[in-house]
Amino acid sequence: MALSDVAVRSAKPQPRPVKLSDGGGLHLLVTPAGGRLWRLAYRFDGKQKQLALGAYPAVGLADARKARDAAKSALAAGVDPAAKAKAEKAARQTAAANTFSLIADELLEKLRRENRSEATVGKVAWLLDFAREDLGARPISEITAPEVLSVLKKMEARGRHESASRLRSTIGRVFRYAAATARTDRDPTLALKGSLITPTVQHRPALTDPRDFGALLRAIEGFEGQPTTRAALRLMPILFPRPGELRMAEWNEFDLEKAEWTIPASRMKMRRPHRSPLPHQAVHILLELHGLTGRGKLVFHSVRTVLRPISENTLNAALRRLGYAKDEVTAHGFRATASTLLNESGLWHADAIERQLAHLDGNAVRKAYARGEHWEERVRMMQWWADRLDELAGQEMRGK
Repeated sequence: MALSDVAVRSAKPQPRPVKLSDGGGLHLLVTPAGGRLWRLAYRFDGKQKQLALGAYPAVGLADARKARDAAKSALAAGVDPAAKAKAEKAARQTAAANTFSLIADELLEKLRRENRSEATVGKVAWLLDFAREDLGARPISEITAPEVLSVLKKMEARGRHESASRLRSTIGRVFRYAAATARTDRDPTLALKGSLITPTVQHRPALTDPRDFGALLRAIEGFEGQPTTRAALRLMPILFPRPGELRMAEWNEFDLEKAEWTIPASRMKMRRPHRSPLPHQAVHILLELHGLTGRGKLVFHSVRTVLRPISENTLNAALRRLGYAKDEVTAHGFRATASTLLNESGLWHADAIERQLAHLDGNAVRKAYARGEHWEERVRMMQWWADRLDELAGQEMRGK
């Protein structure tokens, strides 16, 4: 006879366990201690088995019957419901353990093992911190697109459109890493393409008019700050590296006799070593500086200690002292100036210019074939460029 809600509620403990049957193998086990536990008796593979379905009143009669019917369906499909329940419990425990924060930390550690620069890892970590408050404790397999969108909209509401776009991409990296390690099968950020305000691209300020650039070069020659800062400021327009590549340079990277500078992969944005020709103007500046900092490791050490390079803001601050606003010139902008004027000269192959800028070809097929360094042309180009800067400045730079 089937049980009723009243019968279940009024079931009293006895000196020995009592089974109250509901049919189909489902029964309520009333223990001497007063527990009321749902159990399902069934046979699988010729063996008598029992499945725990929960305790009353957390699991009511109707829920217990649904669980029984689900188990019967599994049996009909040839699946052991106890094994199925065990696997589902393990999956829930695994999902609960694999939170967004845990996998984000694993991704950061992976980036470090891949020798990504601390600056790159730091930017990824900074972005992920914005997501941790809302998503950090959530099992990654359960996070939905609306949840991610809520995080992104908070940043967008601050007017940080570019950061919101980068955050969506970074969160997507966490999900793709989780998928690659078999802890989720989806990336909800894919559904959010087009959901954010498109950021306005802001190019780094740079002078591309030869006359204006010449005036800047004359101002740099007249700079009266720290010798390391002055030397770095003079080298930036000649060599046009990324500012971080120059300020953290070490003396062992330079072969002044061969007029070469080899930047290690650890400091390059594309994680590949980069060899750059040194025109004789650059060699002269470095030889002068070697008398001041050559006993140490760093070429451009800070004023306070020889163990640290000049700060990332040093060169931009120097440009401000020269009277140039941040929307006029930046240290990174020397790269845009060189790229523009070298291409406009029509004298040099575009690939040689791109190799000197340490850019990688975005076309995978083209990149596979364009592996040459264009070294000889770059040697000629860099000397031409340094001579051209002398002309633009209207004076012979020291060392020529």
